Amino acid sequence: MYKLCIEHPVPSYEKWKQAFDSDPVGREKMRVRRYQILRPVDNPNYVMIQLEFDTASDAEALHNAMRAVWSRVEGTIMTDPKAQIVEIVETKEY
Repeated sequence: MYKLCIEHPVPSYEKWKQAFDSDPVGREKMRVRRYQILRPVDNPNYVMIQLEFDTASDAEALHNAMRAVWSRVEGTIMTDPKAQIVEIVETKEY
């Protein structure tokens, strides 16, 4: 499994969440298996999103699609996005 990990500040979490929920790239058709949204407990205007995929190429395709979205909304809904694709090499639950 692979994850596309994205993080960036947002001026308003509520406005960002509304834009995220509108799903401008079609996460399901882009083969996202699941996602998580995280926020630091001391900074509610910073988000981290982890999107899970079966293949690295699917993760890269969504990353490319997100670059186009970011170019349209940067400075309004979010700023300075950082992203990387990681491979899940081990998971253990307690």
